[in-house]
Formats: sequence, structure tokens, C-alpha cells
Amino acid sequence: MLATYSIAAVDLENGDLGVAVASKFIAAGAIVPWVKTRVGAIATQALANPSYGPRGLELLEKGYSAKRVLEMLVSEDPLREHRQVGIVDARGEAAAFTGKECYPYAGHIVGSGYTVQGNIIAGPEVLEAMAKAFETTKGELVDKLLSALEAGDNAGGDRRGKQSAAIIVLREKGGYLGLIDKYVDLRVDDHPEPVRELRRIFEIWELTLLSREDPRDIVKKQDVAREVQEALKTLGFYREEITSNWDETTEKAFTNWANINNFENKLRKDEYIWGTLYRFLLKQAGKLR
Repeated sequence: MLATYSIAAVDLENGDLGVAVASKFIAAGAIVPWVKTRVGAIATQALANPSYGPRGLELLEKGYSAKRVLEMLVSEDPLREHRQVGIVDARGEAAAFTGKECYPYAGHIVGSGYTVQGNIIAGPEVLEAMAKAFETTKGELVDKLLSALEAGDNAGGDRRGKQSAAIIVLREKGGYLGLIDKYVDLRVDDHPEPVRELRRIFEIWELTLLSREDPRDIVKKQDVAREVQEALKTLGFYREEITSNWDETTEKAFTNWANINNFENKLRKDEYIWGTLYRFLLKQAGKLR
């Protein structure tokens, strides 16, 4: 029984499609989210019917709308009143179904290009918070999905507790080296604070694999030399005296730290550091919370 809250959505501007989910259930990310580039996104939960995922995507790819696919899936299912499912197609149409036998509180909200749904959650405020966060958060689809999941968590989430969370966002050729479509694909399968842990892991994923820095979010190396030297010394990468001067030794230590952490794509060849990289270094060294 996947007591779950989730969101399925599309970004009509760049075609991103994704699902985010959290649950008091082991590895909800292995069952709930189903996404295919240029086709759609599906979240299947409650007494989940996993076949809704591949079957629904197959029907979407044949040209059926989200609403029509939903009708076809539930009409063929004798246990439909125990199911919950949300579907978004690549054209932006969204549809959802909550069976009458889903444990309360159970419901859904269908918006423009997205649908949020949940069962055994604290109340309708969970879904309302998710919808509001999705609609008001700036940034890419992944940012909006994460914000929606965090809003649901903060509003009470699954009333039984917390265990797992996941997010998947597909973008055509947006994955590793432009060779696959997995722009973001992360799971927290068993953790006391899965949504919080999902955010932490995403920050590392973003630094390692994504290239979407705000050009205004930079810090001058010399201005943060002391803080960087102290952080690198704490982590064992800098062994000299703290000088507050960004010299060759500091540059080498910083580069070594970045390479060891697979952040080489974030290294700059000028006098600045990306703010995201600087803050992560301080956080890793325990100097920023």
C-alpha cells in the first residue's frame, strides 16, 4: 500500500517531463514514477497498479490524451477504486483519479500542466501546499517539483510517517554527456527524512552533472581566500598556514578538492568561483549550515 503524495508535470517551454514522490513506503521511486521523453509522466500509487506506468506511456505515445488514457486504464481495472493515478501528457493536458476505497485523506488537484495526488496524507492542505509551491516556484521543472515535494512534507505529508522519496526529470539529450534523456534521476529508498535527503543529494547531482549556474552567483577568489583555506584545511586538502591570500598553493588545493569530488566541470579559469561550489565547500567542511 503506497501511502503517498506525488506530482507529475511538464514544462511546455523546453519539454521537460517529471515526477516527484514521497511516501512511508520502501523505495517508492521504484514503483510510482513513470516518464518518457516527448510522451508524458505518470504517478501510480495507493494500492498501486505498476502496469499503469508502461501501459499508460504506450497509450500516450499512440496519441491518446492524458484524460483518455486515464479512462482506459481505470475502466479495465476491477480494483480501480483502490487505485490512485496522475497523468500528464507532453502537450500539457493533465488528469487524475482517486478511487473511492483509497484510505483517507485521499484526493488530487489537477492544474495547468501538472497534477498532485495523495492518499493517507495529513489532509487536503498537503495537496494545496504542493500545488501552490509548484505554481509559484521560479526555475526549471526540477526546481518546481522539489519545491512541491518539500511543501507537501512541511504541510504534514504522509500521516503514517516518512521513509522514501524520489524525483525523475527527463529532457531530450539532457542527461550524462548528452547521450541519454535522464536530466535528473534520484532516489532515497529508506531514510528518516527522505525529502530533506533528496534535496541534499540533488545539490551534489547539480554540481556534478548540471550546467545551469546563475552568472551573477560568483565570488571573487581573493575575497574568500581565508574561508576557503580554512575549509580546505579542515578537509585535509590545504596544509599550509592560513594567509588569506589566494596563491598558487590555494588554487592547487581547491582544484584538487573539486576534482576529487567530481566537480571539475565547475572550475573556472578566471578570478572567480561559482557561488554554488563555494557554499558546498563550506558546508562540507562544517562551516555553513
